[in-house]
Amino acid sequence: MTDTPATSPDTRVLDPGHHITPTSFKPDLLERFRAQTAGQDLWVFGYASLLWRPEFEAQEQHISRVWGWHRALKMWSRLNRGSPECPGLVFALLPGGSCQGVAYRVAREQADEVLVRLWEREMPMDVYTPSWLPCNTPQGPVQALAFTLPRSSPSFTGQLPADTYRQIFKQACGRFGTTLDYAQQTYSSLQAHGIEDRALAALLRYAD
Repeated sequence: MTDTPATSPDTRVLDPGHHITPTSFKPDLLERFRAQTAGQDLWVFGYASLLWRPEFEAQEQHISRVWGWHRALKMWSRLNRGSPECPGLVFALLPGGSCQGVAYRVAREQADEVLVRLWEREMPMDVYTPSWLPCNTPQGPVQALAFTLPRSSPSFTGQLPADTYRQIFKQACGRFGTTLDYAQQTYSSLQAHGIEDRALAALLRYAD
């Protein structure tokens, strides 16, 4: 099975040096999600670094597919995988298509703690849009937390030319390492789970 990205008429390319002012942390949004999961198990959909660095204990996990979203290396990173001078890239779930990943179940006793830790990890500047996405499991469909990105976000890269990916894979590095290492680790983890992402495989050829 493969991921199926959606075609989009939006082909804008932001200047990699384009300055983005971080939005302030929104505690009310976190509190809303905490209230929605109070006393319940927490399901989380991992599609990139959560596959190889979840940083939480899951009681079960299943390969699952979400519809209406696809994994894409089209989100600017000026801290974790790049710098303001040489922005890198990280993955996001963008509208359209479908995406295979892993649905994790966190027991209700740890759900609130894990949710808060996930928020600190993924939402320090409120760039992602947290969403509940339906995932199929052997026990039936569940609503899993996933971190998505609207195309209206200034962090969305638009369609990047091959030379830009080559430059980023060669040069971009941030506090957690290079964009190339991040992309390769994600691809390796997808393969280990039996998930083929042809779009990512094609991008990584630009690093050769």
